[in-house]
Amino acid sequence: MKKKYLIGIAVAAIFIALAIYSFDASKIEYSDFATAKQNGKTVQIIGAWVKDQPCNYDTDKNIFRFYLRDEKDGMSEVVYQGSKPNNFDIAPMVVVKGKFDTDRFVASEVLTKCPSKYDAEMTNASN
Repeated sequence: MKKKYLIGIAVAAIFIALAIYSFDASKIEYSDFATAKQNGKTVQIIGAWVKDQPCNYDTDKNIFRFYLRDEKDGMSEVVYQGSKPNNFDIAPMVVVKGKFDTDRFVASEVLTKCPSKYDAEMTNASN
């Protein structure tokens, strides 16, 4: 085989290996609070806002604090450096991305699930 082909194959293999590594390093797995607390990794947790626990948004510091109950019935305080999402109060489910810092979950993102989207899907599914 010619030297050019061998170099081309080697370069292509390196790029494929880098792409696989980048994809694997950037994926964030879904978890629950108990597992997230144990492994200390950045994870996504889906759950419901616990309305009978304290919830506040500090406008001066731009910090939003609330409690979330995950799908395995675990509960934790969530601290998010950012504003409260617009439809947070009516969202049936919330997804937080982040990791534990001692006894509280520090979120880098707070995503809300829009209830109207699910109402429309339910209506279409029942017809």
